[in-house]
Amino acid sequence: MSNGWVKTLKTLNFISGKSGSEAELMRHRKRAEWAGRLATPKGDVERKRFLVGSIPCEEFIPATEHDPEYVILYCHGGGYVSGGLDYAGNLSVKLAMATGFKVYSFAYRLAPEHPYPAASEDAAAVWDYLMENAASADHVLLAGDSAGGNMALCLTQRLISEGKPAPRELLLFSPWTDMTGTSESYTTNQDIDPILTKEFVMDSAKSYMGENDPKDPAFSPLFGSFENFPPVYIMAGRNGILLDDSVKLKERIDSSGGKAELDIEEKGWHVYQQMPGSMAKKAMKRLAEHVSDEIYGKR
Repeated sequence: MSNGWVKTLKTLNFISGKSGSEAELMRHRKRAEWAGRLATPKGDVERKRFLVGSIPCEEFIPATEHDPEYVILYCHGGGYVSGGLDYAGNLSVKLAMATGFKVYSFAYRLAPEHPYPAASEDAAAVWDYLMENAASADHVLLAGDSAGGNMALCLTQRLISEGKPAPRELLLFSPWTDMTGTSESYTTNQDIDPILTKEFVMDSAKSYMGENDPKDPAFSPLFGSFENFPPVYIMAGRNGILLDDSVKLKERIDSSGGKAELDIEEKGWHVYQQMPGSMAKKAMKRLAEHVSDEIYGKR
């Protein structure tokens, strides 16, 4: 990607820059929902909104649904400080169209108004709802992008620690696995990631975890246990500032005897799958092929 394109995307992008002040955060949230609506493909997917307690949720049913026994629970990104059902609609529709499975998303409570553990409690509540109403754990694929990837990992670690069934597999897009902000890719990719900045990431981390230790696995699942962890499929962009979060995650899972596959798009950036264009379409096709192989076996 040329420097000109990077600068253009950084200028247009809602997530670059600060989220520290109330005014900046409110502007960021409005633009996130607008961007989600704008980028969501107009595929043949039926959408139904509902509540789990007071948590707004949405079900996505693809016209090409081919295996109703499997569903995807998608956790949206946004640094734990932004994002809602409109923002989540983008990747939810793409996941439904790519896999042919029903997808569920939810609008968890956001920091700083609702810091940890509000979002994690909402995720656990929606998980419990799906276990009672949609599918058994071994027929649920748990997906997430960025902070949503963080949420998916933390939820899985929590389920395993409590002796509960874990999801069949995790599907992660540029997951945020380490809130310490110490990875080299923050520096090496700061000028070539058009989507995300370290300033936004660290502002968001502080809003979410307050004065807690960022090395606590409740915030940085990279430092948690991966014993008996389900398979994980990780997609990241070579130019993303959170690239190292994905690379280190695979290394941790491998060293724990687990199964992780890392798909790095050489021309991609942070959660590049959200954007329109051939690169994102090809990525979702690779994800669909991976899911088919993982569930039904290699062709």
